[in-house]
Amino acid sequence: MTDGRDRSRATPPGPAEPPDGITVEAPAGDDRLDVLRVLDAAMLSVDADGLADRIDAGDVFVARAERTEAVVGALVTSRPEPGRLHVTALAVRRERRGRGIGSALVADAVAHAVRHPRIQRVTAAFDSSIERFYKRDSASTTGHRARG
Repeated sequence: MTDGRDRSRATPPGPAEPPDGITVEAPAGDDRLDVLRVLDAAMLSVDADGLADRIDAGDVFVARAERTEAVVGALVTSRPEPGRLHVTALAVRRERRGRGIGSALVADAVAHAVRHPRIQRVTAAFDSSIERFYKRDSASTTGHRARG
């Protein structure tokens, strides 16, 4: 079914907007296992016991398919020191990559930091092969606060 929009000329979503059919939100109480599965599929390791604490602290963000309500992406942060929110893991299901879901997750984490005056910096350590991803979203790759 179509909504009548001409997709051939549609403007792609901006870095802060999830693609059509995807929402970025705080995980529901029963999303812990789904977050672990998304991270595991991307071969990322996260402390499974500590993940529940991160979820309770509001430091985990999920991308959810609106039609199925499945978790298709996840971003996990930690607070290694006062004033710093650190991205410890970011993953999107392989079949959903390249559509702006990771960018929307990062943008949501940065927006979360902006809303909380105690957070002065958002940081991430990453493999240099994905530096393009962070630079595309106007993030500083020198360790300074990234605000959009």
